[in-house]
Amino acid sequence: MRKILVMMSVSVDGFMEGPNRELDWHRISPELHAYFNEELGAASAFLDGRRTWELMAGYWPTADQGPTSAPEEVEFAGIWREMPKIVYSRSLEQADWNTSIAREVDADEVRALQAQPGGDMFLGGADLAAEFQRQGLVDEYRLYVHPVAIGAGKPLFPPGPTVDLTLLGTRTFTNGVTLLRYSTRR
Repeated sequence: MRKILVMMSVSVDGFMEGPNRELDWHRISPELHAYFNEELGAASAFLDGRRTWELMAGYWPTADQGPTSAPEEVEFAGIWREMPKIVYSRSLEQADWNTSIAREVDADEVRALQAQPGGDMFLGGADLAAEFQRQGLVDEYRLYVHPVAIGAGKPLFPPGPTVDLTLLGTRTFTNGVTLLRYSTRR
């Protein structure tokens, strides 16, 4: 059975974006980007909220065409374009780049997706991750903790019920980012 994994960069104080949706505090080194490519390249699908999908669709379709594109960016642009994607949105009318639109998170539909063969599915977007968690659909969190406190912004875990996790492993990258892998306890 395919797992649903939340893969998210967070500040050391728990925010996934700044108060004005800033992501400029992310410390993405070539080493970390290559690791992301390896992990995401083995996936069977990306499951994104509308804002995350629009952010990705605004950059990755042509990110490999610039003269200064780093090799890791070139590789990920291909991964992103080819990967099947589901964007969860009630307002999005059209989605390109191998993307289908789902209007709501239906637990039965998600479990049917999980039962299909293939690699794990990666979930993007804090609001979508919270909804998947609320419905008991998140199997694992892969949190990339960046060594910076931003003081305010959108928290990865909104106020609400306790999310009980079991540590599966850690890895620290040379740029100071630390991966914390957790499974959810159900």
